[in-house]
Amino acid sequence: MNLTTPLGDEVLSLRAGDRVTLSGTIYTARDEAHLRMMKEGIPFEPEGAVVYHCGPVVQDGRLVVAGPTTSARMDALTGFLIDAGVRALVGKGGMGPEVVEQLRGRAVYLALTGGCAALAAARMSLKGVHFEDLGMAEAVWVIEADCLPLTVGIDAHGGDLFEAVREKAKTQFHQRFNTR
Repeated sequence: MNLTTPLGDEVLSLRAGDRVTLSGTIYTARDEAHLRMMKEGIPFEPEGAVVYHCGPVVQDGRLVVAGPTTSARMDALTGFLIDAGVRALVGKGGMGPEVVEQLRGRAVYLALTGGCAALAAARMSLKGVHFEDLGMAEAVWVIEADCLPLTVGIDAHGGDLFEAVREKAKTQFHQRFNTR
């Protein structure tokens, strides 16, 4: 499925493991940006928005690299964004069970492979910035994405690709080493 921001109910039909492309405006946010938004408000229209867990490298007004950061760090900082209408989070490594429940019926988590920062940046252009005083990695960068390839990691039905892989690996470990 090809997704274009602002996102709507189309994300609710996605299932963990589905592959999608994402185009349109997305917003980066890491730990400090989440804390600032919780305190001062969200500096963009959150309804249908996509928040990308990323601390890009910006040089001479263009993105050099824009890879995902570990999303689980934002587990406790995510609920207010979903409550405000954010429809998708993008990052790497999955998120905790509390976020799986917060996404249920409202939004999805989209995974981008770590280590692909230069490739990701090649599909993005810089449009603006909020909270620039937080520094390059922590500011909220406004980015235009062009067919960014992603995998649905957590769907709006409680499906969690990361948890499914963990369970499968655990089962295979126990079978191979006869630990049960």
